[in-house]
Amino acid sequence: MNTTLIIIPTYNESDNVEKIAAAVFASLSETDILFVDDTSPDGTGDILGRMASEDPRIHYMQRKEKDGLGPAYIAGFRWALEKPYSHVVQMDADLSHDPDSLPDLLAAATTHDVAVGSRYIDGIRIVNWPLSRLILSKGASTYVRLVTGIPVVDPTSGYNCFGRHVLEAMNLDDIDASGYSFLVQLKHQAWMLGFQLSEVPIIFFERRSGESKMNAAIIREAVLVVWKIAFRCRFRRSPRQACHPQSVAAGSR
Repeated sequence: MNTTLIIIPTYNESDNVEKIAAAVFASLSETDILFVDDTSPDGTGDILGRMASEDPRIHYMQRKEKDGLGPAYIAGFRWALEKPYSHVVQMDADLSHDPDSLPDLLAAATTHDVAVGSRYIDGIRIVNWPLSRLILSKGASTYVRLVTGIPVVDPTSGYNCFGRHVLEAMNLDDIDASGYSFLVQLKHQAWMLGFQLSEVPIIFFERRSGESKMNAAIIREAVLVVWKIAFRCRFRRSPRQACHPQSVAAGSR
């Protein structure tokens, strides 16, 4: 077993899973991959089962239903913490996250607690996005920073590396967003616990096959969850004291 685990959630990614696994291993051969599939109807699970049987570095978890990105990652984190991995990486299945950036993320995670693959630090590094999508994403990042105070240029990034000690210290039960706002919740809780976050420049590519999971419901959830995050921590804008979201929420009832 390797010391790094890359968690890749999937839903209807039959065209991509073999490609992303090959690209990951070409960049970082000494790593394991855990695919977390939400019972994809397109046969993704069958492909992943075969891949796992052929390569001991590949692991496969099939969940009973599709209930969002957040719960899939939480299931993956719990699985990882039962094993002796030292670092856990979040990564998309659609080849939008460049596997060539994996060594840089891991290097940053050895000097900091969390490494964030940033699309916007030192410029904009996005390929083939329409202007409307870029404005939405950049605006969301600014919105998150203004409301929560988190000192991260790209807080909505889905390409991140966490040290094991960070996940062990976090209250995973409290991270309850199901869509992309889960990514903000995760970083914010780590920051409020006093962990150091570092940003690593990455190139982000528009997915090359399959359909985007972004929809209006996910956007609505993200708008509300950001305020929920800030409220639970009483709008603190500094991690000088650890935030305990469950106790704050209980006290506000």
